[in-house]
Amino acid sequence: MDEKTVYDHLRESGFSRRDFMKFCGLLSGMMGLEFLPAAKLLGAAAGPSAAELVAGALKSKPRVPVIWLELQDCAGCTEAVSRSQSPSLVNLVLNKITVDYQETLMAAAGFQAEAARREAMARYKGQYVLVVEGSPSVDADGVFCVIGGKSGLDILRETAADAAAVIAVGNCAAFGGLPKAKPNPTGARAVSEIIADKPIINIPGCPAIPEVTTGTIAHFLIMGALPATDGLKRPVTFYGHTIHDHCLRRPFYDAGKFVERFDDKEARAGYCLYKMGCKGPTTYNACPSLKWEKGLSYPVQSGHPCLGCSEPDFWDGGGFYKGQSAPVEQPTIAAAGISAGVGVALGAVLAGANSVKKRKAGKPGASGPDESAK
Repeated sequence: MDEKTVYDHLRESGFSRRDFMKFCGLLSGMMGLEFLPAAKLLGAAAGPSAAELVAGALKSKPRVPVIWLELQDCAGCTEAVSRSQSPSLVNLVLNKITVDYQETLMAAAGFQAEAARREAMARYKGQYVLVVEGSPSVDADGVFCVIGGKSGLDILRETAADAAAVIAVGNCAAFGGLPKAKPNPTGARAVSEIIADKPIINIPGCPAIPEVTTGTIAHFLIMGALPATDGLKRPVTFYGHTIHDHCLRRPFYDAGKFVERFDDKEARAGYCLYKMGCKGPTTYNACPSLKWEKGLSYPVQSGHPCLGCSEPDFWDGGGFYKGQSAPVEQPTIAAAGISAGVGVALGAVLAGANSVKKRKAGKPGASGPDESAK
């Protein structure tokens, strides 16, 4: 029996045709597809809109199985995904695309959990996406990270062998993170240093922004490939611009108004944190657009300098709370427009998710059938 498509699953969960098409439009915007010509996406002179492309993929493709490994990590990226500000997108990834193995979230443990991983590997050989959280350890044959009697290094190699693609989530998996900080006693490495024969993408951050993780997995489901990346294998849709480019404190930087101490009047007035060691000018991430905790805030907005957690070796990169001397350039108009567009699109996704959730629950203030947001 053929597996149901993602569209079939969504219909069974109560999505109307109208809900579905709005969801596809919002999802394509959040993924940055709206900023690419449909002709370029399809390799043709003309073609359907990005939303129609998403709809066609969800109608024709079965779910993408996901195996999620945790190596040397704190489970922070898993915690972040489970608390995403976009419930519908997380539901799509965790339930409709389906994580077949994730030791923190799954009910099974021990032998049952390992059996689930092996079963998923055999059943979906060459089809599953491998998500890796945490850094592999290479010293002493990987003895510093052992799961079910096997080293994390061996489990990584074994599971990656038949994966369609690999997604390294969090700074630890992407670049080595905290375990790799000097003196690196376990011989921590980036996943890409171990797995070199598979398509791989990095989603760095400490933790990674959950919508970037789920959006990247959704991109693979819809497009059948990982999104375009920069020189550090990060998706350019989310890592194409620095924190500084779109920082709400940027006008103070341009005016030469800086915080000198965390308790001074300039800090209370919201001045620029550059002199307090803010790494925003050299850190590429989508924090100002996506933010955290349902779009509430991000470190710089809440009064703390950016630590550069989406960059390589950020634990050893000159220390925290020390002012930078790197030159800072003004963002281009095109760059500002794209980042703002992604932020607006995600905001619409979040509003739509909450609207549909309220309507289906029959809560006061929910929109009617003709006003559903996705």
